[in-house]
Amino acid sequence: MNMFSASQSSKAQFLDKARQAREERRELKERERAAVLVQALVRRFLCRCRLQREIRSEVEDFFGANESGSSKRSALSVFRIARKLLFVFNHKEDKERFEKLCRCILNSMDAENEPKVWYVSLALSKDLTLLWIKQIKDILWFCCEFLKQLKPDILQDSRLVNLHLTMLVTFTDTSTWKILRGKGETLRPAMNHICANIMGHLNQKGFYSVLQILLTNGLARSRPSLSKGSLTAIFSLALRPVVAAQFSDNLLRSFLIHIMSVPAIMTHLATLTPERLVVIESHELFRKFILFLSREAQCRDVCVCLEGSHTLCLLGNLVFLGSLNDKVLEEETAHFVGVLIHMLSYCQKYVSQKKSNLTHWHPVLGWFSQTVDYGLNESMPLLTKQLQHLWGVHMIRILFCDVLSKKLLENQEIAQLPTQPISPQNSLPMKNLFKRAFQKSASVRNILKPVGGKRVDSAEVQKVCSICVLYQTTLTTLTQIRLQILTGLTYLDDLLPKLWAFICELGPQGGLKLFLECLNNDTEESKRLLAMLMLFCDCSRHLITILDDIEVYEEQISFKLEELVTISSFLNSFVFKMIWDGIVENARGETLELFHSVHGWLMVLYERDCRRRFAPEDHWLRKDLKPSVLFQELDKDKKRAQLLLQYIPHVIPHKNRVLLFRNMVTKEKEKLGLVETSSASPHVTHITIRRSRMLEDGYEQLRQLSQNAMKGVIRVKFVNDLGVDEAGIDQDGVFKEFLEEIIKKVFDPALNLFKTTSGDERLYPSPTSYIHENYLQLFEFVGKMLGKAVYERYDGDISDLGLTLSYDEDVMGQLVCHELVPGGKTIPVTNENKISYIHLMAHFRMHTQIKSQTAALISGFRSIIKPEWIRMFSAPELQRLISGDNAEIDLEDLKKHTVYYGGFHGSHRVIIWLWDILGNDFSPEERAMFLKFVTSCSRPPLLGFAYLKPPFSIRCVEVSDDQDTGDTLGSVLRGFFTIRKKEPGGRLPTSSTCFNLLKLPNYSKKSILREKLRYAISMNTGFELS
Repeated sequence: MNMFSASQSSKAQFLDKARQAREERRELKERERAAVLVQALVRRFLCRCRLQREIRSEVEDFFGANESGSSKRSALSVFRIARKLLFVFNHKEDKERFEKLCRCILNSMDAENEPKVWYVSLALSKDLTLLWIKQIKDILWFCCEFLKQLKPDILQDSRLVNLHLTMLVTFTDTSTWKILRGKGETLRPAMNHICANIMGHLNQKGFYSVLQILLTNGLARSRPSLSKGSLTAIFSLALRPVVAAQFSDNLLRSFLIHIMSVPAIMTHLATLTPERLVVIESHELFRKFILFLSREAQCRDVCVCLEGSHTLCLLGNLVFLGSLNDKVLEEETAHFVGVLIHMLSYCQKYVSQKKSNLTHWHPVLGWFSQTVDYGLNESMPLLTKQLQHLWGVHMIRILFCDVLSKKLLENQEIAQLPTQPISPQNSLPMKNLFKRAFQKSASVRNILKPVGGKRVDSAEVQKVCSICVLYQTTLTTLTQIRLQILTGLTYLDDLLPKLWAFICELGPQGGLKLFLECLNNDTEESKRLLAMLMLFCDCSRHLITILDDIEVYEEQISFKLEELVTISSFLNSFVFKMIWDGIVENARGETLELFHSVHGWLMVLYERDCRRRFAPEDHWLRKDLKPSVLFQELDKDKKRAQLLLQYIPHVIPHKNRVLLFRNMVTKEKEKLGLVETSSASPHVTHITIRRSRMLEDGYEQLRQLSQNAMKGVIRVKFVNDLGVDEAGIDQDGVFKEFLEEIIKKVFDPALNLFKTTSGDERLYPSPTSYIHENYLQLFEFVGKMLGKAVYERYDGDISDLGLTLSYDEDVMGQLVCHELVPGGKTIPVTNENKISYIHLMAHFRMHTQIKSQTAALISGFRSIIKPEWIRMFSAPELQRLISGDNAEIDLEDLKKHTVYYGGFHGSHRVIIWLWDILGNDFSPEERAMFLKFVTSCSRPPLLGFAYLKPPFSIRCVEVSDDQDTGDTLGSVLRGFFTIRKKEPGGRLPTSSTCFNLLKLPNYSKKSILREKLRYAISMNTGFELS
């Protein structure tokens, strides 16, 4: 058994050794094979290196000998050395040798009458033609490769750019080939064919991409670095394939995508090499571009290739070309407008309404879902200048020719006013000169009213609609230059009235009915008509906003006042119908934009009319809307009623709105438990105020109160300067007085919380109010006090509130510079940026500088008064709501609503004297003081004395206030029969402002009454005087 296992073991060992030997032999063979392979590779590498060195050495020798100028080399020798160089060519290593080759080839082409020297002569050699064509194709493509990497702003690179461009220019066209002169002319067709072949090869390899990179590197910057020669060469090269292919769609597409999308290239051509623009015109390229892009699929394809930013660059170049080609623009208006609308709509897809991680800032489009590279940013001022041609006078005249050709003036001489565009520098003086010179004549113009009669499907109407869609799309896409566009569109004084005249003629009845029908039709035609209305509203709103009162009311620029009445009536009805018919409730997208556009223009006119009337009485009211119906719908929370109150409350009479407001306040008071009921009394807050420190005490004690406590009952106890409590119990009267006095103090400019404008002395938050400690809390407190005054129907004596704001650079004796934009102090104001400067300055003065103060004031006011309650009133109406009616006191109204006690009656001698003194002896200021004396407020109630609660009353008194126990039978009888207990000549009239009560002694003479009353109302010692 052991012997058997031992033999088995030796056998296994033997097999193992045999396997190991085999493995070793295999590994040895593998190493030998690898060594041979490595040696072969090394020998090949060394051989190749040696060959390359030899070839490069030979090339160096060739060019060295060539530079010494011993003799001109034959084309064949150049061809052969080129073959060798191309065989070993490496971009980095052979850069300089390649440049020498290019110079050598170009030099050969300059030789006079030496056919064998001309490099191009090899194209005629039967044996070498194909090899030569391949060689020149390779050389030219290497030129392209170098052009992609060169930076034209570096001097050395710019020389190389010229070298490689010259190579490309020379061998893609036969015009400079001397071999074709004289007898050689017969060879031109064949040579042209070779050039076309070379051009086709380059195109296939990406020739247009190379030119695009080169143009972008050289032009997309604040100052172009391409020379006139380089730009001419590049543009000529770009045009050659297009012309050669007889403007085929394929090559037009490439040209548009790669060349016409280079930022502001057309502007650079016009500046550096205007001859190229002549070439563009001679080929009618602008027309060809427009017709190519007018096919929707092709336009979409181009836009998709370019994406947003570069689509805008193409658009800018097309607009610039259009501004130079009036004839084509007039003939192809429809196509031009269609192309621009399509391209702007495409750009709009990238425009975002807000900043996010996915958006980037674009100087023309705003927040944008695409990165904006450095070159594009640098080119924006030029691109913007190109786009400006679209809303420039020249293009507006061409596009809106159908509208502008209308005659608005009866006088023929006026109809022929100069129509030539005026240079921007002289535009304003010239414009005003013409306005004033023809002002009287223009007054004979027909007043425009809706008449109807023009078919909306006519070619003329459709054309005007398309142009309006174009400008409306421009406004919604180029968000950052919207104001600039609107200013351009409103520059011609007659465009908007003529557009209104055009709108007046549309449809059977004209205007309103047609546009209301469009709202219910979701057709393309309806959308275009509504776009016309929208553009008219946006532009008119912009114009009326920037015109001052003299221009609107006296000079009546653009619109006659009667036309503003007609337009506002149309807008008022349109907005009312949109709300009342339920369209606004469900509005989205374009319908909502239309609503805001029409409503915006309506409110600008309404606010203008509130400030200075141009419309007749009750013009803004809707006679077909009963206030009771609206109030019922509001109680039922109907959406249309809420929207009407939010957007056009002015269609309801002012009196009804005030009653509605007071009803809202009352309901809230009931809800908060602030009204006395049989089962509960509201919580009362008591405060003690020193007259000499009224503001400080009021601020300290009231600022801590909760919102509901501020809305609740607050009782004031005045302490006089001697520290003694003043007589009088506060049943709202003392608090009313406190409120009026404290509001007077905070608005006093001496306190420096507010300042006044020069001239009309309107109040605005002081930019230097921060010198007060806790100044923002003070502003919030002021807001709360105003809110409380409105909430409780206390009418304070305050002039206009901060609607007109101002800016003072002198801050506490130091000159402080506020930059309106980063680095603004180094940017001069020019004709180009002056409009922007005005807007920036206005924004800074009226928003930035007093933003925190205004926000605090509004916050305080809104803590008492809900914003939606206030939206019902215009600015002047809100002032009246806060301050009471600023009209003269209506004594007849006061007399009608006066109650008499203590024996006094309407025919009593003292009462007759009183009304006579008030009416004939007192000045308006004294009447106001009298009203303040008896009610604590110097202005009449907003809706008249019928709404004074409690009603004004006069009581006959015989004793001093501390002995006054009210009416007794004796006192009433004595008063009624004018029986005097004793002569009260020493006593003064007194009042209880809490009850709106005048306590009047039964004076014996009118003169005594007049003297005592004057004295009483002129004193300001609260409740103590008797």
